[in-house]
Amino acid sequence: MKTFEQLHAELVTKWAEHDAASGTVALLDQGVHAVGKKVVEEAAEAWMAAEHEGAERTAEEIAQLLYHVQVLMLASDVSLEDVYRHL
Repeated sequence: MKTFEQLHAELVTKWAEHDAASGTVALLDQGVHAVGKKVVEEAAEAWMAAEHEGAERTAEEIAQLLYHVQVLMLASDVSLEDVYRHL
């Protein structure tokens, strides 16, 4: 298990190292539009899981949504601090 901050640090490192084997890097290389589409897709899946699939499946989909939101942050050059200022 990792925290939101730990996930962010891991993703920042992958992006900085531009690991060619990383799915995160491949998605980031596609740009904001591609990442944004994944965020929308995962948000819909989280919603549908909450409506029809129970708490465990919902948690799994929310985890995927949080991951893709963090990838969008990287693609948009938005830091955790930038987001936290608005919470």
